[in-house]
Amino acid sequence: MKMLVLGAGLQGSACAFDLLQDPEVTQVTLADIQPERMARFLSSRNDPKLRPVTLDVTDHTAVRNLMAGHAAVMSALPYYFNGPMAALVVATGCHFADLGGNTQIVMEQKQLDAEAHAKGLSIMPDCGLAPGMVNILAAEGMRRLDTVDRVRIYVGGLPQHPQPPLNYQIVYSLEGALDYYTTPSWILRDGKRCTVDALSELEQVEFPTPIGTLEAFHTGGGISTMPFTWQGKVREMEYKTLRYPGHVAIMKPIRELGLLSLDPLMVKGHPVIPRDLFIAAVSPQLTKPEGRDLVALRIIVSGDKHGKPASTTFDLIDRFDEVHHVSAMMRTTGYSLSITGLVQARRQVIRFGVTTPDEGMPFDRYVDGLKQRGIVIRES
Repeated sequence: MKMLVLGAGLQGSACAFDLLQDPEVTQVTLADIQPERMARFLSSRNDPKLRPVTLDVTDHTAVRNLMAGHAAVMSALPYYFNGPMAALVVATGCHFADLGGNTQIVMEQKQLDAEAHAKGLSIMPDCGLAPGMVNILAAEGMRRLDTVDRVRIYVGGLPQHPQPPLNYQIVYSLEGALDYYTTPSWILRDGKRCTVDALSELEQVEFPTPIGTLEAFHTGGGISTMPFTWQGKVREMEYKTLRYPGHVAIMKPIRELGLLSLDPLMVKGHPVIPRDLFIAAVSPQLTKPEGRDLVALRIIVSGDKHGKPASTTFDLIDRFDEVHHVSAMMRTTGYSLSITGLVQARRQVIRFGVTTPDEGMPFDRYVDGLKQRGIVIRES
């Protein structure tokens, strides 16, 4: 079974690393415009099953030629490449999963459903942590109830040893994080779909020691198309990002001052995009090569079962892998992508065509896959 991973960044490297552990996988092709940038835990393996390839994903002919012969393609590229990549895999005849994060692009990918279904292909966008893992868990929680009233989803990637002023370290793309901080969040209120401002409706969530109190706030893209799917069926559904207390008090004024804007400004006669400047200035301060991270997750689904109030809560605390030097964010995001690709290649999905994880991923198979990798979901 040959597998193709697009993108050799942190998440692509983690996805490829995990695929190499599977005895059924005979080859992992890792394609990137700079494949040598793969993570050290991957490059140091010298695994004969790993095949690094130089690829410019804007060259669609080259991409399609590379896709041919692979059972499944997993995209760890920036979200804006995922629409064209999905169209190419349908034309080529491969299964496809991506990390997503942009609801509009998922809607565009959904237009490929009939063609993919007719060809017996699984196209599954939004297969990381959030969106991805959270959608699968929330959907299972809803299936366990007769009626669902409220779905609350909280997730955050955090440093184990926070340092001021932001008490944050880069655990994936800072560009992606800032996109979530500036994009309205789709939610359900009174059964109707609406948007709320990112960084709004701050609340506190308690986790066991040593994590303690975290703050939660709205961000965009975290639950994909679920508010569209469940409109009129669930009274309230929302997704919030977790950070250490005080994060929003700094980031909201930064946004309101225009420092995260994508509109160019003229600075001493030269056009400058404020967000590009912010990323260039801040990234070195938030990049902690020796930093140890954790992922905190909580999903609470409440409603009725047999006429009585009932709820299901899923909790996860995952930490940096000290043995393989794989971060918690890479484990929960990159491994989620690889699990999805393996399930697709084995044709074990709930439905072929274009489905989000909550629609197409078998809960038990997915959670068992996480458990085999030491990522344990606890239920109460």
